[in-house]
Amino acid sequence: MNEQQARTQGVHHVALTVPNLAPAGTFFVEALGFQQVGEVAEYPAVFLSDAATMITLWQAEDPASATPFDRRANIGLHHFALRVRDRSDLEQLYAEFQKRDDVKIEFEPEGLGSSEMRHMMCRIPGNIRLELIAG
Repeated sequence: MNEQQARTQGVHHVALTVPNLAPAGTFFVEALGFQQVGEVAEYPAVFLSDAATMITLWQAEDPASATPFDRRANIGLHHFALRVRDRSDLEQLYAEFQKRDDVKIEFEPEGLGSSEMRHMMCRIPGNIRLELIAG
């Protein structure tokens, strides 16, 4: 193991370009309990936080002509993952997401490799892939 310490200290924020700020922001606030902590109306952008991670949502300049991300064909963000408190919370979010019109579930909670963790994958407003993981 390398004894040199990492020069970084974790993720400060994740910035995502979305076709429409309103539904994307609403998802994080309503479905995951994030709070809006700022905005830049002229960009436009909103800043959301769960007290551990900040998510920045940027409005695409021309959503009609923007190229949607294809995880098998594009270089860039494949998905991002948020940790949830426990398996019960993961199952509860799964049940809630099944009832939402703005979420498409890719796979339900399942084991994560040979670890004790469980995870699920979904697409949220803006066609962003979100993984939720519980230990």
